[in-house]
Amino acid sequence: MSSPSPSKSAGSPLLQSLKPRDSLTPLGVATQLIIKDVGEIHSRLLDHRPFIQGETRYFIKEFEGKRGHREMRVLGNLYNSISETKEQTLPKCVGLMYDQLASVQKTLEGANHSFNRLQQREQENLKVNMAKKSHETLRAHWDIFMKEQEQRRIAIDEEHSKAVLRLKEQYNEVAKDLSKKTP
Repeated sequence: MSSPSPSKSAGSPLLQSLKPRDSLTPLGVATQLIIKDVGEIHSRLLDHRPFIQGETRYFIKEFEGKRGHREMRVLGNLYNSISETKEQTLPKCVGLMYDQLASVQKTLEGANHSFNRLQQREQENLKVNMAKKSHETLRAHWDIFMKEQEQRRIAIDEEHSKAVLRLKEQYNEVAKDLSKKTP
């Protein structure tokens, strides 16, 4: 039998209350033996730390073992998936990509050609529209100019006809004055 450590026997309130005051008497020695036995019984019955620690260590080892196996299976599955992807799926995808690349390139060239033609037509239409707008603007300015010229011509013709009438009146007066002066 192993004897309990002094800290264990001294730590219990029960054991501290049973400590004899005088340890030199035969009663004190007997009491010490009883206290020692009570301390041993107390540690075996109530102090479960070594047992709990042992069970905890066993549980941790078992758990780590199972977890390690599960993690190894997961890693193995991942390795298999990666290997399969690398060896089978990736070459298939690359092959399909190269097969489809030519058709995609032809389609892209056709779309690019159509886009260029459409852009060229749009630019031509834009030029035609700009020319039409410019022509319409010039035509509108020309019409305004012609109306202004017509109005000026009418104003000048009126002034001319008034001036001609004044001149005729002046010549008539001068002719009358001359005819009166000449007998």
